[in-house]
Amino acid sequence: MKLTHLDESGRARMVDVSEKPVSERTAVAEGVVRMSSAAFEQVSAQTVAKGDVLAVAEVAGTLAAKRTGELIPLCHPLGLDLARVEARLDPELPGIRIVARTKTTGKTGVEMEALTAVAVACLTVYDMVKAIDRGMVIEDVRLLSKTGGTHGERG
Repeated sequence: MKLTHLDESGRARMVDVSEKPVSERTAVAEGVVRMSSAAFEQVSAQTVAKGDVLAVAEVAGTLAAKRTGELIPLCHPLGLDLARVEARLDPELPGIRIVARTKTTGKTGVEMEALTAVAVACLTVYDMVKAIDRGMVIEDVRLLSKTGGTHGERG
């Protein structure tokens, strides 16, 4: 299997997408932050000292999606048509479930943008709630689906 991010000498490089066709590309990723019941109660009641945890995490994730090309060395900088991050309380964890949806029309996919959005939103939750619960766990950051490009749909 040929690795696309390595040149003939084995050095890392950005993939040349200039010959690829333009198509609509989408991606959906998710992740969770597990926390103590006490922390979950404060997040739910919006009594966390740093403010509205869900709203701040959503904004942070959106900003991160837009800056993925600056954060991940070999990612192409993309103009996104959509970066939507939803942070929801999940009492079964207990914690917060974060889902990010990204979309563009271009020559390369947007899965890294969706994954980056989720990861940064999860880190934002951790930062805002760590004074209450330093034992929180960020887990299951993963790609749920992607569409577009030469490899078609993946779900």
